[in-house]
Parts: sequence; structure tokens; C-alpha cells
Amino acid sequence: MLEFGQNTAAAPSDDLIKETTEATFMADVVEASMEVPVIVDFWAPWCGPCKTLGPALEEAVKAAKGKVKMVKVDVDQNQQIAAQMRVQSIPAVFGFVGGQPVDGFMGAQPASEIRNFIDKLVQMSPAGDGGLAEAITAAEEMLSEGAVADAAQTFAAILGEEPENAASLAGLARCHIAMNDAVQARALLDSASDKMRSDPAVTAVYAELDLAESAAEAGEVTELKAKVEADPEDLQARLDLAMAQIGSKDHESAVDTLLALFAKDREWNEEAAKTQLFKLFDMLGPKDPLAQKGRRRLSSMIFA
Repeated sequence: MLEFGQNTAAAPSDDLIKETTEATFMADVVEASMEVPVIVDFWAPWCGPCKTLGPALEEAVKAAKGKVKMVKVDVDQNQQIAAQMRVQSIPAVFGFVGGQPVDGFMGAQPASEIRNFIDKLVQMSPAGDGGLAEAITAAEEMLSEGAVADAAQTFAAILGEEPENAASLAGLARCHIAMNDAVQARALLDSASDKMRSDPAVTAVYAELDLAESAAEAGEVTELKAKVEADPEDLQARLDLAMAQIGSKDHESAVDTLLALFAKDREWNEEAAKTQLFKLFDMLGPKDPLAQKGRRRLSSMIFA
């Protein structure tokens, strides 16, 4: 970082990147950030680190495709703005969301940290995702109402705009499941990046696929209940019963059955009870009350 000096120069600008002045700062930054996050770059042409950070910021802003904008402030020409923001050394960067500065940093940063900074600003802005969140919600509603083809088309369009959108990938895979094409659903997930496959939304679909395969081979609930009642020590029958209950969407009974199996023999069949419980919890999601209660019950048994 360098202290202020004297000199002037123009900075490049386009639809996403512009220079501002004391006269236009309110419109360019404060008002504009009500619609989309605005990154403010305080710089000067004599500042060596600014010559590295400025282009890196511009590249990252352009890569964000409209989710953020960037405004450059030449501190030599706009000392009042710098004073109001208490900028004492440069480069200094601030992120504005909703008319307020919400984050910032000083000094040159690696590209990865710049991307993280932009991602954080986008997440803080309801409108910063370009409407993708609303599109995902609409697609989820279509899927829940049985309009599977429309939902699939919407999820695919979102992925076209944002290929690393895990929620849309998971949604599209669930559309394939709804169309009885589990093979295509799994292939779609397998083709994703490691980061995407580790996202909770995607792991939930993987769990759903695994459980569906096991449920298809389990048998009938009524017959398996009778089998367990006839021989309470038949652990395989208990596991099959739990899978059949999952297949019939009786998730609460499946949790009870798996917990009972875990209590009988937690090590049986390579900890099968715990493994299937975790898959069921993943499928239900972290906010599901049944999953939350089941995890607490399992934890109390593990640490008892």
C-alpha cells in the first residue's frame, strides 16, 4: 500500500465499470447499489499495487456477468470522497449493498480472494443473482405440481447461465427421477465438478437415488413387518423393512426401524443402520424436523 501522491489519469469504463466523481458518487454508488452490489476501487495512477489490483478487479467483475458493478475513484481528483470513506492508503476497495458499505479490503489480493469477495457481496444482495433464485423457486414449484418437463427446462436454462449452480443441478436430476430415469439422473450428477457433487443439494439427490435402489429390492412392508415380529433377531429383515418403508415414503417409521436396528447391533453389516440413516437424513435435508430429531436420537445412542 502507498500513501497519497499527485498525478492524474483516466481509467477504462464500460457498462459494468466506470469512473465516478464527487458529483456523481451518490448516483453511481449509493443509489446503484440498491439494485446490484457496487465495488468501489480507490486508486491513483502513481500507485504500483493499484496497477495490479485494478485489472484483476475489472476481470472478476466482467466474469460475474452483471451480478456486480465497479466504480473507480481517483483519490487525487476526489479527495473529499476518500476522506469521507476514511481511506488513508491505497489500493482500498469497498463493497456497497443496499446503499451502505458492507465489506472491504486494502492492498492487492489474489484472484481467488477477489472472487470470494464478489461472491459474498452477491449473496448479501437479494437482487444480485440476476433473478436466478426466483427462477429456481419457480422451477421447484413446477416440479412439486407435476409440471416436470417445464421444471426440467427451467433448471437447464439456469445451468446454462450459471453452470456451477448446484441447486439447479439437483433440481434437474430430480426431474429425471420423476420421469423414472434414475440412470440419467445419476449420470448428470456424476458429470458435475467435485465442488458441485459435495453440495448438500446434490448429496441429497445421490442419497435419494441410493435409497430408491435399495427400496426396490427390499420387499413388501407388511410381509417384512411380520418377519421381524416372528424373529426380532433377524437383522436383515429389519434393514429390509426400513428400506421398504422409505420406498413407501414412510420416513418416520424408517427412522424408528433403523434406530432399533442400530440399538440391536451398531456394527452389523459394516454399520449398515447408521449408513442408511445418514443417507435418509441427507435426502430429507438439514432443516427437516424428522432429520433433525433423528440425528439427535442417533447421537444420544452413539455417545450414551
